[in-house]
Amino acid sequence: MIDRLASDCETVRTVRGRAPSLDADRAVVEELSDAVATTGVPAVRVWTPHRQVAFGRRDARAEGYERARQRADANGYPAIERSVGGRAVAYTGTTVAFAAVVPTATPRQETTARYEAATTGVVRALRSLGVPARRGEPDASFCPGEHSVQARGKIAGLAQRIQRETARVSGIVVVDGHEELATVLDEVYDALGVPFAPESVGSVARGGGPADSEAVVDALFDAFCGDLSTESVSVEDVLADDPTR
Repeated sequence: MIDRLASDCETVRTVRGRAPSLDADRAVVEELSDAVATTGVPAVRVWTPHRQVAFGRRDARAEGYERARQRADANGYPAIERSVGGRAVAYTGTTVAFAAVVPTATPRQETTARYEAATTGVVRALRSLGVPARRGEPDASFCPGEHSVQARGKIAGLAQRIQRETARVSGIVVVDGHEELATVLDEVYDALGVPFAPESVGSVARGGGPADSEAVVDALFDAFCGDLSTESVSVEDVLADDPTR
């Protein structure tokens, strides 16, 4: 996928693993984006974020937002706000997240191509795990959007953030625990006044694949990086690049 978006690149930086706190974990991707803008070397991070419910900007403007946050917290899911994506997304601690950052001089002209390449990569990764994944989502899904992947329910959703010198395609893959996620999100979406069908939540395990986050992480790295040379960088090294930390 990366070679389709940055055709002249030969190497991609890869990062796996989570940071010790929610705030530090979010900072890792921001630091990666800064590094890509400086060096021109694309980067891919795939990891399992901390347990949380991440609310989008539209959620934060909703009348029931504070009630939704309280319900997330009451279920043991700390509430945060994110800068990209649509509606609320929940992570169990085994849910996999990914972020692919590429340098680009014309970020807004290539938005569709990046979505297409990333969605194809996610579908390919899931199929390699035995999941009959396809594009699209059931009605009343969590974080509804055009760029989604399903198999017996929605498994993955993608978003994109465009910056001056880089573009970032990110998303999640639900590995297991779809029933738990459905319960939490049902309460959250009810508070927000957003349609949601609990049975629309899928997972890799529900789709016939392994309930194994590391297997999903490996499959996504393979799909995104392909035959490119990789340079593995630790989370600690990425955060160390920020002099304020």
